[in-house]
Amino acid sequence: MAKLILARHGETVWNVEKVYRGRTDVNLDELGIKQAELLGKYLSNWELEAIYSSPLRRALDMANIIARYQKIGVHIAEGLIDFDYGEWQSLSEQRAKNLYPTLHDEWHNNPHKVRMPGGESLEDVKKRAIKVVNDVLSEYQGSVVLVSHRVVNKVLICFLLGLDNSYFWNIKQDVGGITIFNYVNGRFVLTRHNDTSHLKELQKSVLDDF
Repeated sequence: MAKLILARHGETVWNVEKVYRGRTDVNLDELGIKQAELLGKYLSNWELEAIYSSPLRRALDMANIIARYQKIGVHIAEGLIDFDYGEWQSLSEQRAKNLYPTLHDEWHNNPHKVRMPGGESLEDVKKRAIKVVNDVLSEYQGSVVLVSHRVVNKVLICFLLGLDNSYFWNIKQDVGGITIFNYVNGRFVLTRHNDTSHLKELQKSVLDDF
């Protein structure tokens, strides 16, 4: 039985300040590094077969911290890179709302219908992320961690549950949180969602879904 552990990278300053990150290579902040360490310690009791990561530093640094507690390396998967926000990238949420009010409303009401100007759609994300999952399942039978981003994880969770991208806002994935699926008899079974119990010692207020 394969087990997919979807991990969202730890906190960055842009998460706190509500700035669209996308392909901008933002580092983990001090708390984000602590979150990565705590997840690494938590997963140290698990026998992981592999760790896959987005190539962006905020995910890759977290993946490498997790790997320190294991006897395995990290595979970089381009298919796990963050959503390409196009012209929204590096804008604060408020600035994007001011500049693109109609698109901002559509993004929050009908995300599955949006293609970011100069960027991606959620369908684009789904296609590339599913390919990573299929590659992992063809290679491994045990527990594999995929370290990625909010949008990628939410799209993947929808897909694995048999939901389309219109359900994007029905799912939350916090920084440093994990969601786990077992793959049994050709079916993905959700066994844990948005688990942040390993972070409780930080006593940090939970950020909005951003």
